[in-house]
Amino acid sequence: MPFSACKAQALAIDTLLTPDIGGIKQFVEIKTDDSKKPVLLFLSGGPGSSMMKNADAFTAILKNRFTLVQWDQRDAGKTLKLNPSPSQPSVAQMEQDTYQVITFLQKELKQEKIYLLGSSWGNVLGFHIVKQHPELLHAYFAVNPVISQLASEKELLKTLKVHFKDNAVASQELGSITFPFTSDESMFYLRKWLFYKDGKEFATSEGFKTGFLQWSKTWSPVWNEVMNIDLPKTLQSVDCPVYFFVGKNDIQTSTRITQDYFEQLQAPRKGLFLFEQSGHQIHQDEPEKFQRSIIGTLPAPIASR
Repeated sequence: MPFSACKAQALAIDTLLTPDIGGIKQFVEIKTDDSKKPVLLFLSGGPGSSMMKNADAFTAILKNRFTLVQWDQRDAGKTLKLNPSPSQPSVAQMEQDTYQVITFLQKELKQEKIYLLGSSWGNVLGFHIVKQHPELLHAYFAVNPVISQLASEKELLKTLKVHFKDNAVASQELGSITFPFTSDESMFYLRKWLFYKDGKEFATSEGFKTGFLQWSKTWSPVWNEVMNIDLPKTLQSVDCPVYFFVGKNDIQTSTRITQDYFEQLQAPRKGLFLFEQSGHQIHQDEPEKFQRSIIGTLPAPIASR
């Protein structure tokens, strides 16, 4: 049955589409048992990562309430395999991609507004939409968000230096880091010891270093842009409901910085959810609480469907 027929009859949809977004084909996955359900679009972390492959693990409950949409951004996941970005990605370009994906969904699913969720880096794109196009959103979910990234990276470095004070190699490498990052290797050292602290022993392997430096060829210019983001100075009020999801043990995007920003941010409605058992990947660490917290924010008429 054609997708348009499914749409018209509000039937189930489980499809991968490749609309033209920003001049290239980009993969958008839509799953729902009723296309009239409100849309929830996930903005993956990274940059350069995909949430699509493992989405069932953190959306099994959400599918009862939403039309779920996963999108592989340019130079990530299925989109990268289909067609690499013809130019070096930039924050501005990917913000425009995000807007185009949302307007595509509006047209395809005949809905004026959507729910939007950003995970880590995805919040760079998500808060752009919140700031520039709040009329497109029922609400925004900021999961372990990028708020003041330079301050967060500095706080991370201090934490790691203390943790590894008796490790000579770690102390030497961490001691060589300067801000803003002057080299891809500098950023690598910070992520290497962050991941190692989190129990990922592969972070000290040569293979991980090779992979990271390959990633950084595409993404370090973007991350240097991200380092300039300081939302407490540039976004002090928003015109749509916004909910913050924070992992208590997250040191990659500072929990303290996020909580401080939440307190000062003016919004028509806002909430903060603290996940006691989570680090930087709430949707993986506490998937049930993650989903039920999202559903708990919904207005009564939708939640009672």
